Amino acid sequence: MMMKKIKLAQCCALALGLYSGLGQATENWSVQKQLNLPDWLTLKIDHRTRYEGYDNAFKKDQSGGDQIMAFRTNVFLGIHYDNFEIGTEFIDSRIALEGGNTPMNTALINQTDLLQAYLAWQSTDLLGSGLNFKIKAGRQTMDVGSRRLIARNRFRNTINNFTGFDTQISQGDWQWRNFVVLPVSRLPNDQVSLQAGRAVFDQEDFERIFVGTFFSMKNLAFNSRAELYGYYLSEEDTGQTATKNRKLFTPGFRWVKSAKPNQFDFEVETVLQTGISHATNKASDQQRLNHFAYLMHLGIGYSFDVPWQPQLMLQYDYASGDKDPTDNSNNRFETLYGGRRFDFGPTSIWGPFARSNINSPGIRLKFKPHERVTGFIAHRAYWLAESKDSWTGGSKIRDITGNSGSYIGQQMEVRIGWQAIPNRLNFETGWAHLFKGDFAKNAPGAPTNKNDADYFYFQTSIHI
Repeated sequence: MMMKKIKLAQCCALALGLYSGLGQATENWSVQKQLNLPDWLTLKIDHRTRYEGYDNAFKKDQSGGDQIMAFRTNVFLGIHYDNFEIGTEFIDSRIALEGGNTPMNTALINQTDLLQAYLAWQSTDLLGSGLNFKIKAGRQTMDVGSRRLIARNRFRNTINNFTGFDTQISQGDWQWRNFVVLPVSRLPNDQVSLQAGRAVFDQEDFERIFVGTFFSMKNLAFNSRAELYGYYLSEEDTGQTATKNRKLFTPGFRWVKSAKPNQFDFEVETVLQTGISHATNKASDQQRLNHFAYLMHLGIGYSFDVPWQPQLMLQYDYASGDKDPTDNSNNRFETLYGGRRFDFGPTSIWGPFARSNINSPGIRLKFKPHERVTGFIAHRAYWLAESKDSWTGGSKIRDITGNSGSYIGQQMEVRIGWQAIPNRLNFETGWAHLFKGDFAKNAPGAPTNKNDADYFYFQTSIHI
C-alpha cells in the first residue's frame, strides 16, 4: 500500500498553502519589478517543494518504503555592465519526514551554500574577427550537450557545480566550448552531520580536475546537428571526499534532429571511456583497475500534427558493466556529472536505474493537451548488461556469480506538468511502477518482499 493518505493530503495541502497568496499574481509579476531594481541588477528567487514516497523496497537489504518532503530554494543575484557579468547564486536544499530508509546524503541535502560565484565577459566581434566569444571564471553550473555526462540537475534536490574556467567561441552554425574546472564537493558528506542539520561550506580541491572540449555544428543533413567531445577526469581522495581515484578519458559523438510536427526525429549518442579506476571509493580499496567502458543511446520519434501534439518515441540505452569482478579490469560505465531523470525516470529517493551496467529498450509518448499542460507516458524494460556486476542506481544489489540472471524488470511512468501562472507558478505530479523481475526478486541482498513497488510525487515550483 502507498503512503498513508492522510499524510499525503497534509503534505499537498502544505505545499499548496505556501503559494495561496499568489492567486492574484500574473506572469509579469517579479521581485525584480516589485523592488524597482535597475536594469543592470538582476534578482531571481526560485523555490520548490516536493512530496514523494514509495511503498515496497527494491534496494539492498531494505524492507518497507520511504517518503520525504524535499525543499530547494535558489537565490540568484547578477550585475551586468557593458560586456561584463557578475553572478552569484545561493542554494538551500533540505528534507523533512525522512524515515529509516531515507538515504541521508548530499544528493538530497546541501544547506545554505554558495552554488555560483563567477565573473563573465563576452564579445560579439572578438578582436574584429566576427567571432562570438564568452569566458566565465569562478564557481558555476554547467549543462553540456545531451546532459548525459554534464548537467545542472533539475529533478534532484541538489545541483552539481564546478570552479574554474569555461570558454565558448562560435560563428554561424558552429560552436566550440572548452573548460578546465575543479568539481565542488558538497559538505558535510557524513550521515551524522547531515542528520544533525550541520552547515559547512562546500569546497573544491586540486586533487580533482575535470577538463573538456566540446564542438557542435548545426544545419546539417536532415536539418540536424552533430556534437563531438572529449572529457578528462583525474581525481584522488581528499581530506573531505572519498573517490574512486578515477583517471578517465571519455570521448563521444552525438547526432540529433529535433522534433517538428509531421516529421521524424532522432538521436544517436555513442561514448567510449578508458583509463584507470578503483571499483569503489572505500579507503580499503587500493587496487588500480584498467578501465574500458562504453555507452550507446538510440532514439527515433515521430510528432503528429493533431490535437494534443503527440510525439511517439522508441528508445534504447546500453551502458557497459563489469564483466568479471575478479580480474584487473573495470568495464562499468561512469556517467561523470550527468543527469538521468529524462531517460530513466525520477531520481531522489527513487532512482532505481542509472546509466551504468544497463540494457534497456523503451517507448515514450509525449503530449500537450493544453498550452499550459504537458505530460508523457513511458515504459521501459531493464536488463543488466553484465549479470555479475551491480544493479546500479538506488539498488546496489549484486550477484558476483551471475546465477541470478540479468532481468531486472520493467518500469511504467506517468508525468503531468501544469504552468498555473506561466514563468511563475508550476505544478507537477508523477507516478512510477516497478515490475520486479527475477534479479530484483532473487539476487543476494534483495528485499524479502517480492511485491512490485510504486512511487508517487507532487511538487510545486515558484519563480519570482
